This record gives sequence, C-alpha cells and structure tokens, in this order.
Amino acid sequence: MEQGLAVVARIHTDFSEKFGVPRQSGLVSGLRGEIYFEGVFRNPDAIRGIEEYSHLWLLWGFSENKRNHDSLTVAPPRLGGKERRGVFATRSPFRPNGIGLSSVKLEEITHREGYGPILIVSGADLLDGTPIYDIKPYLPYTDCHPKAQGGFGQAHSRTEITVVLPPELKALLPDKLQQTVFELLSQDPRAAYNKKKDYLYGMSFGGYDIRFTVEEDILTVKEIVKIQSSNWEKIK
Repeated sequence: MEQGLAVVARIHTDFSEKFGVPRQSGLVSGLRGEIYFEGVFRNPDAIRGIEEYSHLWLLWGFSENKRNHDSLTVAPPRLGGKERRGVFATRSPFRPNGIGLSSVKLEEITHREGYGPILIVSGADLLDGTPIYDIKPYLPYTDCHPKAQGGFGQAHSRTEITVVLPPELKALLPDKLQQTVFELLSQDPRAAYNKKKDYLYGMSFGGYDIRFTVEEDILTVKEIVKIQSSNWEKIK
C-alpha cells in the first residue's frame, strides 16, 4: 500500500533562493537553521531522547523544483551539465520523487510558546521554508563508512576558490554572517556550466545581496546591498 508524505516540520534558514546554497550538507558548518514542527508533532514527546545525538538526518522536499521528472538520466552540474548519468547514480534534484537527504549537526533545542520544541542545527543546505518529511538520528557505527568510494561525485568535489572580500564591504554584514558568507563564497556558488567571465553574480543570503565577479579562480566581492533597500535591484 502506498503511503503519502506528511510534512512534520519546516526549516528556516538565511537562503531565500537556490543560488548560493551549498551543493551538499556539512560543507559550510556555520550555516544555521531552525526546525519548527507542525501540527501534532509540536509535542515534546516527538523528540524525546533526540538530545543524545550530535547529528541528524533530514528527509525533505525540493519545494522550489516544480518540474516533474521521469527521465532515467540527468546531467549533473558537477560534470558541467553536459555529461549524462543515471538519475539514481546522482544527487540531482530532478528525481522521480523530489526528496532530499541532508546530514546536519544538532546544536541545541529551544522552546517557543505556541511552537513547541525548536531544533537548532548547523550545516544545513536547505532553502528557507523547506518542508521536512522525516528526521532520524545519525548513527556513527553504521552510517559512517570511511572506506566508501565516492565515484565521480568525489572526483569532482573540490570547488574551493580564493575569495577577496574587501574590509569595507565585509563591515556591511552583521558579525554573525561575515565568516559564513566567506565560506559560502569559497565553495564557488556558480554552476559548472555557467561560469561567465566579466559577469556580475548576485547571491542572496541573510537579507543581503552579495555581488561578485570571478576571474582566474579568484572571486572578488564588488557590492553588498541590503535586500529591499532603496538602491537594491535584483540581478537578472
């Protein structure tokens, strides 16, 4: 018997759009998210004992991926978007079922009147408002495989580039965002198939539009603009 998916919670993060979200969870440890439970799952009984674990698995939905995808192959961005692989050999968001999987660190548990327990996690690679279908504890004795082979995904995992963030622009960001923004940019947010020279990119994060160019593997921040301010206009 087929079973539908219930949304048990939603996560709130500083990402308002997909561009800039890390390609995998855990790559930027400074990223924080707040998981708010929904409906009957706001009862503290639902997470009784979860504080004993340091990390969690999140199963969630690609809420901004509206396209149905029944193709047997996809073109992974890590391969430049030109080489096709089997859908089940990739982590592409274009899947028969739009379900994502992330491993996050449980930082703390707080409570808010009317919302029940709230899980504060780090390392999340999810958009603000993403629906979460399930939460499971990470078990090191069975979930960690040090000798596992990473295939072509591992071979194309290195993407870090040099980031130049001028002090006068860095100062425009709140202290709590400065290091995280630097780490995000060092992952090179651009898609492998969309690396344009002399192009001004814009990454929205934490209410700011961080604008940058990339030349010879050096990313230089050019502007930081508060989103929705009088001089803010979204980059096309």
